[in-house]
Amino acid sequence: MGGLSAKEARFLADLASRDLQIFTTSDARKFWGGHQATNQAMYRLERRGWLYRLEPGTYLLVPLEAGAQRRWSTSALVIAPYLIKPAAVAYWSALHYWQLTEQVPRTTFVQSTTRKRPNEKRILGMKFRFVIVSESKFFGTVRRRLSGQHFHVTDLEKTLVDAADRPELSGGIHQLAQSLRLTREIDWQRLSDYLQRWPTSSPIKRIGYLVEALDLPIPDRDETLVAWNTAIAPGAVLLEPGRKRDVGSTVARWQIQVNITGPWAG
Repeated sequence: MGGLSAKEARFLADLASRDLQIFTTSDARKFWGGHQATNQAMYRLERRGWLYRLEPGTYLLVPLEAGAQRRWSTSALVIAPYLIKPAAVAYWSALHYWQLTEQVPRTTFVQSTTRKRPNEKRILGMKFRFVIVSESKFFGTVRRRLSGQHFHVTDLEKTLVDAADRPELSGGIHQLAQSLRLTREIDWQRLSDYLQRWPTSSPIKRIGYLVEALDLPIPDRDETLVAWNTAIAPGAVLLEPGRKRDVGSTVARWQIQVNITGPWAG
């Protein structure tokens, strides 16, 4: 890292005192004044290794403990909101956040309604994948705080619906089945509401089938399964998208082609 002027040192100290580990040029302008002075300061500090540019106009403060080799750990969860807006940590990353899986995904999945190209980005060795959804699928998020920074993550029930909609982004159907077994943690009424407002039937088909096949003891089980079954649209879907289509039988009741073996298959 390069040396600092007295004013630059005061600026970095001011950011640290306000827990602004991630900040924008608008935040910096409050200290430096005009656009030109701010841009020049950001350029110097980035070049010398005191700042890391996440996106144009958005910077990460490199902590002192990073040392000359700039080695430090910053959670991907707090970086995600600065890469795309709106943003919610989702899919496999959200399953891990809610402790529904012990596997740590190598990619941080970020759900948004804003298209971004490319749809993957690597920052400080961390890989982010942006999954674009329609407005009708972007709901059920909660705000959390970590290391002085706020981020949004899909709530537990929305995480399960997303996993049923896109199993390939969520550790697969076995991971979904494992997560559904944690019945004490799930608000089944909320999950049911989410499923029935979903614009397509894939999640309700997969979750309905798994709840029945695994004999999960959910509240008002019979009534809930009837309501879910009544809500599905015609047309079979694969239990495990991405696997072979020409294997397994179709369960007509749930319009599910069981194309993968598991505890539900026997």
